[in-house]
Amino acid sequence: MFNTKMFRSLSTALLLTIGPAAGLVAQPLTDAPPPKEQKRTDLTGAPGMEVIAALSEIRPGESGSFHIHHGVEVAYVIQGALVQVPGKDPVMVPAGFITMNLRDVVHGNFKVVGETSLKSFAVYVVDKGKPLLDRKE
Repeated sequence: MFNTKMFRSLSTALLLTIGPAAGLVAQPLTDAPPPKEQKRTDLTGAPGMEVIAALSEIRPGESGSFHIHHGVEVAYVIQGALVQVPGKDPVMVPAGFITMNLRDVVHGNFKVVGETSLKSFAVYVVDKGKPLLDRKE
């Protein structure tokens, strides 16, 4: 089983976590729409928790802004795209890539710079009644 340090390393590799360039915003970021919820259910045996399945599409020119989740997010990239963190070289995020973001870990701050949208399917196990994500500055 992976540990917390390993999960954070994987997220960093995807450029969806805070990096050293976080304060070097070289271009304006246009927020992508929030994930589109598909299904939601209570997590059996865990009062106060729920499971949410959602689809996301970040189009060329749009950005994933800094945000957190009130639980765990596991995302699978359906359609890969070229993304860029401010101050860094563009990187291809391939279809089939999987990332996991832990509770209250700030991630995001990238822009889709290629010609195709970044599409993903995510499952969230989060605190019931809280928003799916909270944007951070």
